[in-house]
Parts: sequence; structure tokens; C-alpha cells
Amino acid sequence: MTRAQITIAWQRGLHLRRAAELVHLAQRFSSRISVQVGSRMADAKSVLSLMLLSAGLGTALTIEVMGADEAEALRAVQQFFRDLHLGES
Repeated sequence: MTRAQITIAWQRGLHLRRAAELVHLAQRFSSRISVQVGSRMADAKSVLSLMLLSAGLGTALTIEVMGADEAEALRAVQQFFRDLHLGES
């Protein structure tokens, strides 16, 4: 299992479109990818689960990945948050 901390730097937070993009990314991997905000845990392969986190600008996320391709999956999720921060409108 691998973990990383990420802070949401998007003005609109983890809104529906970004959550759907994250789900699409997570579904490419066989590993289980979870996103945690405080005591709330979400499955990164479920839009509804991610939306229930209500993760706004500045929210600290813990990304936890477990499975055969966990290192690659974690790098991809970290890159997702970095890349989108640069292009957020």
C-alpha cells in the first residue's frame, strides 16, 4: 500500500467534471484507489463517492493505493492533480 498527501489547488474544488475525470483515470488501474478527507473515505472509481467528500479549494486529501499497479496508479493520480492545477479555469 502506498499513500500521498495532496492539497486541492483548484478554485472550484473537486467538482463534478474533475471527479468524473479522476474516476476515468482510476478505472485504468487494477489497484484500489481511495481518497480520504478527514474521517471520510471515498472510492476513486465512483463519482458519487468522490462528490460526497465535498472537497473544496485548500482541502487536504490522502490518496491511498493498494494493488499490483499501485506505484504507477499513485503517480498518475498525483500527476492528475498537478496538471489540472496548471490548467484550471
